[in-house]
Amino acid sequence: MTDIFKPINDDRNGASGTTSEPYASKAASSIPPSAAASAGVGRTAVAGLVGGVLSAAGYFVYTRLPDDQKDRLHQQVRTLVESRVNELRGRFNI
Repeated sequence: MTDIFKPINDDRNGASGTTSEPYASKAASSIPPSAAASAGVGRTAVAGLVGGVLSAAGYFVYTRLPDDQKDRLHQQVRTLVESRVNELRGRFNI
């Protein structure tokens, strides 16, 4: 067995001595599966809500910009996208 495939024995609860099972399995066994799943769903919902609020605020600000500032913003976005595409083409030799 190479070092890559050996399990890592780290004792994160601060107890001295060795443990028979890894920390992750102890934590997973102490939390009921339904509670762990609902926590993940809740975090996902909060992230989606925050993203929606931020995008709505950004759109509201964008619609109130004067035309010359919108044109400058469009030009900056075009320049950024072109530089990223050229960077990717350079990395992958396309």
